[in-house]
Amino acid sequence: MAIATAKAETLLPVRRFLSRLWIRLLAFNVLLVFLPAAGISYLAIYERKLLQAQEASMVQQGRLLAAALSERGDLDLALAEPILARLEQQTSSRIRVLDRSGWLLCDTSRFGRQRAPDPEEVPLPETDPRSGLLYRVGSGLFRLLGPLLADSQPEISPVPEEAYSPDAPFDGVEVREALSGSYGAATRITRGGQRSVTLYSALPVRNEGDVVGVVLVSQSTFLILRDLYEVRIAVFRYVVVAAGVAAILSLMLSATISRPLHKLRSQAKALVGRGGRLVGSFSGSNRLDEIGDLSRALSDLSSQLEARMRFIESFAADVSHEFKNPLTSIRAAAEVLKDVEDPKERARFAGVVEREIARLERLLSSVREVTLVDAGLEETEPETVDLVELLRGLTERRGSIALEAPSKKIDVRVPGHRLAQVFENLLDNAIGFTPEGGRVRVVVATEGSQALVRVDDEGPGIPPEHRERIFDRFFTYRPNDGRAREHSGLGLAIVKAVVERYGGSIALVDSSLGGAGFEVRLLRS
Repeated sequence: MAIATAKAETLLPVRRFLSRLWIRLLAFNVLLVFLPAAGISYLAIYERKLLQAQEASMVQQGRLLAAALSERGDLDLALAEPILARLEQQTSSRIRVLDRSGWLLCDTSRFGRQRAPDPEEVPLPETDPRSGLLYRVGSGLFRLLGPLLADSQPEISPVPEEAYSPDAPFDGVEVREALSGSYGAATRITRGGQRSVTLYSALPVRNEGDVVGVVLVSQSTFLILRDLYEVRIAVFRYVVVAAGVAAILSLMLSATISRPLHKLRSQAKALVGRGGRLVGSFSGSNRLDEIGDLSRALSDLSSQLEARMRFIESFAADVSHEFKNPLTSIRAAAEVLKDVEDPKERARFAGVVEREIARLERLLSSVREVTLVDAGLEETEPETVDLVELLRGLTERRGSIALEAPSKKIDVRVPGHRLAQVFENLLDNAIGFTPEGGRVRVVVATEGSQALVRVDDEGPGIPPEHRERIFDRFFTYRPNDGRAREHSGLGLAIVKAVVERYGGSIALVDSSLGGAGFEVRLLRS
């Protein structure tokens, strides 16, 4: 079981990567776009290479024959015919020898059939692969995209019949090039209704530096095209299969995108009720793609919103309750005050009103502070503050606090007035709980990338039943303190909100002095 779990965790990054939507889109594009384009480009390159190989073979045959005829004087039939006859029809090309005027001296076609049948004389087979629907569709696609993907093709002379007649001198461009002493080549449409071209290569025959004749080699590309037909059909078959797979992938991709998005939209519509309250939530998803990430993020967001709404409702109820007590006291004192004649009694009730009003002002100020910090509404930018110097100033003003800090600076990134507010509240809280003559100690240290501040006192400490609530808003625990009503119960809540607002943390710990201890951790700059 453990091995299977470990294996699943190892494969999770691979599964997550393969589940990405961009991977699926890439696979779809490769199958639907790049694979057909690559097949058509391959066909164009393959055909060009075959034609180059065929021409190179023809040129090699012509050069060998030209070399055999060279340096033997003027060319005539008696010289050329025996050499062509000795080839014993071992060539698939048609070879002709011309004199210096371009007249035909000898032709391999006079010695019977060549090793391979002359494509100009062979009709198309009954089972022509080009007659199938697949080939016609693929050929149309090739004609459409081929010019965009392939290099420029050689110019083809539109000569539907045999280019040369033995009754006249040969005057084609390749023959003229050869008679001038250079290699000549031409490409012409094959006669006989075939969909092929005939390649012509002409090479000069020399005698003591003079051109005395020409070796003309010609060969149709019909045999190559027959092989190309089969290759094209095979490529087009793969293209059709790829298009089918791409269509299936597109449907799957549509389903894996549209249905989850529709579900998220339905959950979003049901999230808020008519009164503006959250009545639903996003359920999240186990998918490993981007939609799964979005679903889980929305689920976390809705949970946070729900928690935030509960906090706001609870906070509003607490504020209302805390305001109700001083307002009730003010109302009661005011009602009694209008009927009291005794000056001392009137002064006493007037004092109650003043104290309760002051309490309301403190409550309002504290609520505003904790709301600003907790909601992140402050516009104050963090600044670099020397924590040791700040604590030294705060402890010196109070006089009865022992500070244990290193001599070097410890910089943190927190607004100075907020950082001072944090430790003023903690120090005032420690002093308030410490009996007369007791000790309060502040210890400053560093731990990796964090700065640590420990505030300990010798007070009664926090009972176990109150430790979980010590940072709650409006909670206060002050045994045997007649001034408990003067405290709003928001001091530690403000401290926690400020510290966490700037990436730190605060925790209640056991004090080494026997009372309460608070440990603050802040990020060092």
